[in-house]
Amino acid sequence: MQDTQINELIHVLKTRFEKNTRRHVGIDWAAVAAKLVVNVEKLSVLFEMERTGGEPDVIGCDNATGEFIFCDCSIESPTGRRSICYDRKALESRKQHKPDGSAVEMAESMGIELLSEQQYRELQMLGEFDKKSSSWVKTPESIRELGGALFCDRRYNQVFVYHNGAESYYAVRGFRGLLRV
Repeated sequence: MQDTQINELIHVLKTRFEKNTRRHVGIDWAAVAAKLVVNVEKLSVLFEMERTGGEPDVIGCDNATGEFIFCDCSIESPTGRRSICYDRKALESRKQHKPDGSAVEMAESMGIELLSEQQYRELQMLGEFDKKSSSWVKTPESIRELGGALFCDRRYNQVFVYHNGAESYYAVRGFRGLLRV
């Protein structure tokens, strides 16, 4: 990343951090910024999260490791990560009309973790996300072995977990990720 990109990204992250204080009560921006400026690799990951529409923000701190936890906080599933199936196996199983990629592979290539169902539910306690879209979440191997995958959304003030064939993809379904810095 170039210095101008780094400075712009830090400015965007700081502005979002200050605008959404209920997501990170008790966390000081100066401490977050100090970790960011010495970790260009993590900044590159945050840049990719931002570039694909994730609007990453701090949602917590791991007291055991001292790491700050960033998560995609865009109101709807990130637009640059939609119309994708669940994983490589699902992508390869499609004979026609293949999507451009898969959530698991995209998350890995970006350097982020796909949210688990529990992490997705915890994110929903910080705001109302995916009221018109949905997001793939980590799927237990027992479900994946049978060809399924899980996704979540928020409707009627309730978080729902659903299943679908892992090879399915929709224009309104993407995925959210998590990064520890």
